Amino acid sequence: MLAAMPDSAPSPLSAGGPALRGGGDACPGTLRLHRADDGALARVRVPGGVLSADRADALLTAAGRFGDGELHLTSRGNVQLRGLDAACAGALAELLTAAGLLPSAAHERARNIVASPLAGLDGSPALGHRLAELDGLVCGSAAAASLSGRFLFALDDGRGDVDALGADVTLIAAGDSCLLRIGAEDEVFRVPGGEGPRAALLAAEAFLRAARDSGAWRVKDLPDGVRAGVRADVRAELVRTVGAAAGPAMRRPRPRTATPPAPGPYGSTNAIGVDVPLGRLTLAQWRLLTETARRYGNELRLTPWRGIVVPGPFARDEAAEALRTLGAAGLIIAPDSPWTGVGACIGHPGCAKSLSDVRAEAGTAVGPVGRLPVYWSGCERRCGHPHGEWIDVVVTPDGHRISHVRGERRDPQATVRNGPAALAAAVAAARA
Repeated sequence: MLAAMPDSAPSPLSAGGPALRGGGDACPGTLRLHRADDGALARVRVPGGVLSADRADALLTAAGRFGDGELHLTSRGNVQLRGLDAACAGALAELLTAAGLLPSAAHERARNIVASPLAGLDGSPALGHRLAELDGLVCGSAAAASLSGRFLFALDDGRGDVDALGADVTLIAAGDSCLLRIGAEDEVFRVPGGEGPRAALLAAEAFLRAARDSGAWRVKDLPDGVRAGVRADVRAELVRTVGAAAGPAMRRPRPRTATPPAPGPYGSTNAIGVDVPLGRLTLAQWRLLTETARRYGNELRLTPWRGIVVPGPFARDEAAEALRTLGAAGLIIAPDSPWTGVGACIGHPGCAKSLSDVRAEAGTAVGPVGRLPVYWSGCERRCGHPHGEWIDVVVTPDGHRISHVRGERRDPQATVRNGPAALAAAVAAARA
């Protein structure tokens, strides 16, 4: 087994500076619901995106019994339930606890872990043991309960997909060893593979010690000198706990662009994958995915790019038939779909801060497959936006502002004030 910037947290692209603790952590979970215009919202952490078929069934039950009848995927491979009655919190927590989806009440919002979704399926190293160990260590650490819902761990199988997501602590598989990256630093530490999860927890605890005075939510929010102090602290802890097996720091630049798995079959037919238009699944679609998982590998892997991988193995004709069935249900089964690379925040009317119904606008503007992904945001917060290189469409009081983002760089912006046709044409030209 294996296993996103929180979908309700302000984006650093628009915040104008570090995100500092000005009060309690407002990120939603399952024990404390978030109030939205379409009802209460629960965010269920799914470490590494990995769900057994039984746990997926529990989420299906929760969405149908308490929510709006849909399951919403996030940019961290988690699941949001929307349209909840705030009075359902106790019953929802009881259901999720019984399914094993809420192993620690104190740590439920700290269990933010993304993992390479194809790990172990296409010749790359499997990460399931490291994922389970890291999750267990986080839940067993009293200090880690203080991590904000924005703090992110990543487990990368060496291909660089989730290493590019800007996690606070990243473990990268490297043969019998792991490379530990803290924040976006190009410097990594080498540790024995068996010590990787413990090293990741040490790094998170070192961050918490440093954040006491700085008020930072995430590693990138720490002042430069304090970040250097965290690295030194982690290095000292590694030497003390791992000893001579802790290798010296080395340079390994972080990938600047994340490459999600394209929908279709993987590793011949070891697994299949689909993308989910705008990350929104109906109960029927979720049930079909769960039934497919139960028939083969009994597992779903939710990706940080709002897709789902279903491990097999499948016979060749079985993989093709399963993909055809999922495609008929409205899921994306091939990279040439017009919906490939199109994302959007929840928008109006679900969010009071949104200036328009960006999901509807994104659907109206869907056209030929673009070279770059595009993300539509109803306001400057850009909740759930991608990382790396992408086209940014933000609704403003003056119109839709379109810009080309490359990491922390942004091309000159253009604003479209005309109707849907002009907007669609401008977005298509930007993506090309």
